[in-house]
Amino acid sequence: MSSKLQTGHASKLAIWGWVLFDWACQPFFTLVTTFVYAPYFASVVVADATRGQALWGFAAGFAGLAVALLSPILGSVADATGRRKPWIAAFGLLMIVGSSLLWYGRPGDADTIMLVLFAFAIASIGVEFATVFNNSMMPTLVPPDRLGRLSGLGWGMGYVGGLVSLVLTLGFLAANPETGRTLFGFEPLFGLDAKLSEGDRASGPLSAIWFIVFVIPLFLLTPDGKKEMNLGPAVSTGLRNLLDTLREVRAHGNSLIFLLANMIYANGLGALFAFGGIYAAGTFGWGTIEIGLFGIFIVIAASIGALLGGRIDDRIGSKTVILVSLAILIAMSIAILSVDRDTAFFVMTVEPKAPGAGLFSSLPERLYVLFGAIIGIAAGPLQASSRTLLARLAPADQLGQFYGLFAMSGKLTSFAGPIAVAAVTAATASQRAGISVLVGFFTVGAVLLAMVDVRR
Repeated sequence: MSSKLQTGHASKLAIWGWVLFDWACQPFFTLVTTFVYAPYFASVVVADATRGQALWGFAAGFAGLAVALLSPILGSVADATGRRKPWIAAFGLLMIVGSSLLWYGRPGDADTIMLVLFAFAIASIGVEFATVFNNSMMPTLVPPDRLGRLSGLGWGMGYVGGLVSLVLTLGFLAANPETGRTLFGFEPLFGLDAKLSEGDRASGPLSAIWFIVFVIPLFLLTPDGKKEMNLGPAVSTGLRNLLDTLREVRAHGNSLIFLLANMIYANGLGALFAFGGIYAAGTFGWGTIEIGLFGIFIVIAASIGALLGGRIDDRIGSKTVILVSLAILIAMSIAILSVDRDTAFFVMTVEPKAPGAGLFSSLPERLYVLFGAIIGIAAGPLQASSRTLLARLAPADQLGQFYGLFAMSGKLTSFAGPIAVAAVTAATASQRAGISVLVGFFTVGAVLLAMVDVRR
C-alpha cells in the first residue's frame, strides 16, 4: 500500500475524487428510491398506492438481505486483495444496468411490475456494495481528527447532487400528465411523453448516466491500495480473517454494539425515506411535481445538516451527534403520523383541500413538508457521523471487514424494515399503520447507541 494511504494525508484532488462518489450515487436514492420513481411505481404502474407500497417494500427487503449477507464477506476479501476500485467498478455496473431497466415500467402495465422490482433490487444491491468499498477508503485519506469533516462533506455533496438531479428532472423531464408541462412550465426534453410518464421513468436511466459521469474522478484521482494477492487466495484469506473477527467478538464488543445500533436505526431511516414519497402520494394524492418539490426541501435541509454536522462532529463527538439526530427523528416520525388529508396533530379536524387549490395549500400538507424538512436536517448528520464513528472504533488493519460489517449492520434489518412496513400495510390496508413501525427502529437504536463507550 502506498505511503499516502498509510499516512492518511491524500492530496486535495484525491479527496475530491472520493467525495464525488457520494455525488455520483445520490441521484439513485433521491430520484429512484424516494421522490420520483417509487411514488410513480406505486401510484401509476401498480395504480394502487397501498399495494404498490407493499410490493416496493418486499423488493427493497430482498435487496437489503442480499447486501447484509454478502457485504462483510466481500469487505474481508477486499482487505485481502488490497484494492477497492475494481469492486466499485463491478458493482457500479450492476447499478447502471438495474437503473436503466427501470425505463420499461409503463403506466398501468401489470406485465412490467416484476421487471421493475427486479431492476430496482439489483440496482440497489449494486450501489450499496459499491458504497461499502468506497467507505473503507475514507480513513486512508485524512487524519483521524478530520474524519467527521470528510464524512460530512461527502454526505453533503451527495445531497447536493441529489438536489441538482431532482431539479433537473422536475424542471425539464417529468411533466404533469394533464398539462404536459414540467415544473418550470416547459415541454419535456427529448420528446418525452407526459401521458406515458416518460419523464418519471427517465429518472432510472438518468441515475445511471449520472453515476457513470461523476464516478470517473474517483478512478482517476483517488489512490487505491496496492494489489496484495489474486482473487482466489484472497477469497480464502478474506473468509478466514472474517471468521477470526467474528470469533473475537468480545475483543471488538464496543464496535459491535455500535454496529447493532446502526443496524436498527439506519434501516428505520432508510425505510422512512423509501416510503415518505409513497405515503404522501397515497395520503394527499400528490403527483410527481408535489413530491419532487417536497424532495427538494428535504434534500436542501439534509445537505445543510450533513455539512454542519460534520464540523460539529469533530467538536462534540460522533455519538452525541447521532443521539441528538435520533431524538429528532423519533419526534418527527410521530409528527408525520399525526397528519392526514383531513386531520392535523391526530385530533384537529381541517377543511378538505378545495379542488384546484395551489400546491401545499392545506394545513396538513404544509405540516408534512415542515416535518420532512426537519427529518432531512437530522438525517444528514446521522449518516455522516455514523460512518465517522466506525472509523474511530474499528481496528486500522481491518477497515474493509468492519465497513463490510457496517454495510451489513445497515442492511441486516433493511429487509425487516421495508417488509415490516409492507406486511403491516397489507394486513391493515393502512399506509399510516405501516409507517408507524419505524418509530420503534429509531428508539431501540438510540438505546443501544447509548451503551457504546467512545472513550475506548
